[in-house]
Amino acid sequence: MWMSARAHSVSVPDGLREPGLENAVPANGNPPAIPLESHQDPCMVETAKPRIALGADHAGYHIKETIRNYLEQAGYTLDDVGTWSEESVDYPDYARAVGERVAAGQAQFGILACGTGIGVAIAANKIPGIRAAVAHDAMTARLAREHNDANVLTLGGRAVDDARAIEIVREFLGAQFAGGRHQRRIDKITQLEQKEHAKP
Repeated sequence: MWMSARAHSVSVPDGLREPGLENAVPANGNPPAIPLESHQDPCMVETAKPRIALGADHAGYHIKETIRNYLEQAGYTLDDVGTWSEESVDYPDYARAVGERVAAGQAQFGILACGTGIGVAIAANKIPGIRAAVAHDAMTARLAREHNDANVLTLGGRAVDDARAIEIVREFLGAQFAGGRHQRRIDKITQLEQKEHAKP
């Protein structure tokens, strides 16, 4: 929500009055006033939220729906690639769909869920440019972003409850990559990736 700060007026001390206007008094008899500079509370400024690709297999379906509802209410734009029920499906299909959207820049982040979060992480990490990280608590979610510059978060529908899942997602999306020595390590991961994909 955008809010405008209201301009206020204050009396001008004698030492700050413009020369030549020392004796000037408005018709109402009150001392002249100048407006204060208006500042907007930075907490009220909206920042653009990243677009998120969301996917899960049957074991992660319930957690995906919990996360989807939370993110929609928080104002995020989502690309939900499924699944849309608890009918058995193959997790690599959804990991690929999310990973390819993130790698192509169609979404800034991806969130995946399966039974443990491990399977979808393995599958998503086969896609060049994807750094998928499993998180089971707020600390690992935060460090996945700060230290590993993870662009896909994976969770286990059988490992975390609804409240913990939302906490993990909130922590992941609220963290920033720290850069510095961590960037050097990410660069080495990228070099490994490029070398492997360059093989005939």
